[in-house]
Amino acid sequence: MTQSALAPWRVSLVALAIFFISLAGKKVRVLIFIAALLLGSTVMSLRQQSLAHNAIRTFMDQPIEITAQIATDPILSAPKVSGSYFAIRNYTFIARALFVNAGEKNFDMRIPIRIVTPNKNVAHLLPGQKIHFRGTAVASKEARVAALVFIKGDIEIRTEASTWAQSLASIRNGLRINSGSGDAGALIPGMVLGDTSKQSVAFKADMKRSGLTHLVAVSGANFAIVSAFVLWAMQLFVRSIRWRLSATAIFLASFIALVRPSPSVLRAAAMAAVLLVAKGSRRPSDSLPALGFAIAAVVVGDPWQARDAGFALSVLATAGLLLFAPRIISWLSKYLPKLMSEALAPPIAATLFCSPVLIAIAGYLAPMSVIANLLAAPAVAPITIIGFIAALISPIAPFLTRILIWIIHFPAAFITRIAHWAAQFPVLKMSSAILLGLLISLWFARTLLQSHWKKYVAIALCFILFFTWISRWPGGDWSIANCDIGQGDSSIINLGNHRAIVIDVGPDAGLEDACLKALGIREIPLLILSHFHADHVEGLPGLLKRRSVGQVWVSNNTDPIFESTRVKSWLKGIKVMVVTRGMQSSVSNISIKVLWPLTTTQQFASNPGDGSAINNSSIAAMISSPHFSLFAAGDLEPPVQEILRADVSGVDIYKVCHHGSKYQDSELMAILSPAIAMISVGAGNTYGHPAPQTVAALTRLGARVVRTDRDGAIAIAAKKHRLSIKLARSGIHIFRLG
Repeated sequence: MTQSALAPWRVSLVALAIFFISLAGKKVRVLIFIAALLLGSTVMSLRQQSLAHNAIRTFMDQPIEITAQIATDPILSAPKVSGSYFAIRNYTFIARALFVNAGEKNFDMRIPIRIVTPNKNVAHLLPGQKIHFRGTAVASKEARVAALVFIKGDIEIRTEASTWAQSLASIRNGLRINSGSGDAGALIPGMVLGDTSKQSVAFKADMKRSGLTHLVAVSGANFAIVSAFVLWAMQLFVRSIRWRLSATAIFLASFIALVRPSPSVLRAAAMAAVLLVAKGSRRPSDSLPALGFAIAAVVVGDPWQARDAGFALSVLATAGLLLFAPRIISWLSKYLPKLMSEALAPPIAATLFCSPVLIAIAGYLAPMSVIANLLAAPAVAPITIIGFIAALISPIAPFLTRILIWIIHFPAAFITRIAHWAAQFPVLKMSSAILLGLLISLWFARTLLQSHWKKYVAIALCFILFFTWISRWPGGDWSIANCDIGQGDSSIINLGNHRAIVIDVGPDAGLEDACLKALGIREIPLLILSHFHADHVEGLPGLLKRRSVGQVWVSNNTDPIFESTRVKSWLKGIKVMVVTRGMQSSVSNISIKVLWPLTTTQQFASNPGDGSAINNSSIAAMISSPHFSLFAAGDLEPPVQEILRADVSGVDIYKVCHHGSKYQDSELMAILSPAIAMISVGAGNTYGHPAPQTVAALTRLGARVVRTDRDGAIAIAAKKHRLSIKLARSGIHIFRLG
């Protein structure tokens, strides 16, 4: 858990030495800097020592009994595919371990741990409650906790929630229950209280891509709106400004408890405290020193916030508004009306300052976020104020709450439409290293070229845009593509005019949607789902997003039932056909011949893995056109591959079975003798895919092996069986549109 190149206590010693040296010179700024460094490293050392040396660490990977006090609300983990199946969703929360019993030894402590459990009963637990359980502690990558504790059994509740905690929970639950359905109903609790539990994965993805996620993270804007409203309301009851400020401070402290102390909330609270004190003491207030105090106060109180991306984004966005927004307003006012300049400046400044962290986290910047924030801004204050009133009265007057929610449902629906609309536009994908290089280059150009720097920067930008354009994926014409969707399968056959045949949709809806956007696909006359393993079908909602599907082919084996049931619900209203050996079809100039499965499920010897019976029910098809031939067979294993030897012949392209696992029939590969072997596989997967012996065997046959874990997405152009390949990770990519 080392936080830097040097241990914090060593940093403290270095800082102490520099402190005494600087003391002789009486340099105030240096002294302040060193004192801050000394304080921060000391606090970090103490925290780190407590986490690194405690009884829980001694009994890792062993059953232990723990009594703990809950620190954060239990949150249900996001849906996730694990291998071929949909992973069990767990509840996770941070607690303070107070008492540990292990190896007939008892230990008293106060150490933060993260608890993970599938037990649904924890959903109603509240911060402050004490629980007792038996679990297993393992090492955690999360720096702020001593261990990750998995609980599979029952959890004993030792204390009930306090009246205060129950009151806050009733307000949060009241707003959540009465906020209505749909994306607008899910947005309201997020904007008012930071509660995103009702938001779907797809809606969260659109909010993120459109740059509107900050609206559902309670921040300085919420504090400003709420404090201004409270100050205005208090004047109706109290005339003294100091009493009104005191009441506002108490109210904001309660507001922190209500919305939960997230990084942005803590930063905003510290700044608000400074500004309220300044106003109450009739001293001049300056937001920039207040921001500095907020950073110092939060980091000293909780050093791990210094590594939290949310805290960094909150600080950078605020700094952008304070430092850069006035300059942008001044510059834009030369060309635009001042009102428009003042509206555009805040989102531009915040985006520019946050861009290094945003790129490091998400890998992209969304230019349309500026427009999206500009359009959404007028709706924020009404939703925040009216929603806050609705939340406060929800436990005692739910009928009035529903009326208020109905009023703000319209601006909330407006914001959701903006999010969905802005999410359709391309984003700029780049690495943080490239962004840093560009910023350094810009600084050097500004320094060295002086008066001519703008001209040279413009020329350099033109070259960058040119090389990025000619290196774009999938390039010009393409015939077959394989999406980079992680550990799963998704192949696309181009029919022209934004139409395509799709074979499998991978495990991730967001990645599937992004790939189809990059390929320009809007209509899918035929979708083939080779079998119902999660890594082949869970991306289906992404494919269905704003696209029409004519017909779907599925296997006759409906296992696993959980997945086939989900697929059936997603495909409601779309024609679904169970296909078997011997069926043939044509779409445009593409001919498809189904070689497997048989009309009845067959039994074969099982290989190690996630389900040979299901794998061996995969749809296998020979696909041909005047320009190429392709063999794709899902996750078929050697027993079925052996049966298909007599039905196949040489092909141009082979979509290698089962992500290139070691279970392959060498004779089938020899008969296919492909020019190109595509392997769809996730980087760093735990299955060892693709197997080195499979890659070697295909290479010996003269095939060029391309794989998504190393090459990224694959696009193949075919003209009368002459093939060329375009890889997403090849060429010059300063940035990419995605």
